[in-house]
Amino acid sequence: MRLLLLFFIAFIALSCDSQNNPASEGPQPSPAEQEISFYVGADLSYVNEMLDCGAKYKTAGGQVEDPYRIFAQAGTNLVRVRLWHHPRWTDYSNLADVKKTLKRAKDAGMHTLLDFHYSDTWADPEKQEIPAAWETLLNDVPTLADTLYAYTYSTLMELKQEGIVPQMVRVGNEINGEILRHGEPTSINWQRNATLINKGIAAVRDFSKNEGFQIQVMLHIAQPENALWWFKEAFDAGVLDYDIIGLSYYPLWSEFKLDTAGKAFKKLIGTYNKKLIVVETAYPFTLQDQDGAGNILDEDALVEGYPATPQGQLDYLLALAKIIKTAGGDGLVYWEPAWVSTPCHTLWGQGSHWDNVTLFDKDVRANKAMDFYARAGKE
Repeated sequence: MRLLLLFFIAFIALSCDSQNNPASEGPQPSPAEQEISFYVGADLSYVNEMLDCGAKYKTAGGQVEDPYRIFAQAGTNLVRVRLWHHPRWTDYSNLADVKKTLKRAKDAGMHTLLDFHYSDTWADPEKQEIPAAWETLLNDVPTLADTLYAYTYSTLMELKQEGIVPQMVRVGNEINGEILRHGEPTSINWQRNATLINKGIAAVRDFSKNEGFQIQVMLHIAQPENALWWFKEAFDAGVLDYDIIGLSYYPLWSEFKLDTAGKAFKKLIGTYNKKLIVVETAYPFTLQDQDGAGNILDEDALVEGYPATPQGQLDYLLALAKIIKTAGGDGLVYWEPAWVSTPCHTLWGQGSHWDNVTLFDKDVRANKAMDFYARAGKE
């Protein structure tokens, strides 16, 4: 009888609390589960390496802070991270490193985008080098396709076991050319290319169905003028089952300047009825070579009206975000905003070739352009 009385009192207390506190009515979604109307993202693939190299990231106020928290607190809602198959030349961007990034991004409340390069190194419009472990399958397309499927599926299963399945998966990185090739790019064999891409997509779809997830699939092309012809050829070849058109957009390397890029975005969205996210862009906040490593984006990367200052950098990002929104797009991701200068070496030498376009100043303090994340979602 006493137990029944205690149970009744507890039930009444819980009922009253539920009436007084609507938030207690059932489990509430975590930030990483909530719907997002416009993605404002950051590729943080270099961050773990930079931290190991001694970088100390600071807030705008000068306080040393976890960089994932800096971005989350600024309003970032999507973290992109690259995955190489078996990079023997670095300890980073392998699956173990990617797991760290996915976990830290999730713990900070941000969605994640996993970028399969399907290579042991950088995959981009200049090269789509097949992993060394798969090289003997180069011309055995059925077996290569099955291997691609198994690798993609098993990777997602491994991430599931650790509770860090991403909300988005990119099947390839800047796949302007044919994927899983050797040497210089040639004309695209669409029968082979479509078979491989569709197998990667199928792996994500089957995993999502079998394991109870709703992962969005993205295909990624560098520069909108290339996307216009690529997605048409892909459509004709039967590459249809994806959710998001992902674009790299740098005015310096594009036929579409900032004031005309929206036309291409709108045409892609309208033609294929897909979401569109610009998953790569960047802009200088200074033209100074801060560590002598040499800058990739220099004076020729500037757009008229947007000087190489923190304010100019912020204004460029806000302008591009507005153009994407007006065209009906769904997001903007900054490429490597935390690739700051350290004593460590990359493939290209010591330091950073990107330190003049990060969202941190030479003292690794968050600069004014970090305001982009909070403002772009509202303006």
